Amino acid sequence: MKKGVNYLGEFELIVMLAILRLGPDAYGMRIWEEIEARTGRKSLIAAVYAALERLERKKYVSSWFGDPTPERGGRAKRYFKIENPGYAALERTTSMFISMWPADAPVSLIGGS
Repeated sequence: MKKGVNYLGEFELIVMLAILRLGPDAYGMRIWEEIEARTGRKSLIAAVYAALERLERKKYVSSWFGDPTPERGGRAKRYFKIENPGYAALERTTSMFISMWPADAPVSLIGGS
């Protein structure tokens, strides 16, 4: 790992990919649901929000509040989007994983077969 280069941790990577998949519908509960649906991994909603706060402190994501909704008792949803430094972190991290993949490794491993 190059000194001073930051890579995303596993859960941060999963959260960022969920935001990327959800696009304009990326808010806390949907991100949590997307992670559970896609990975089968059970996690606490609090863990998702903790990761989102870390990513926001790093300037990898930004957030804003939508309009209050009646189904949420008048509370507003907090939406998230990936910022340019976040896209760079995604690229660094995925490139690092790809560079670790052995050229002679069976491709079928990717599909889980």
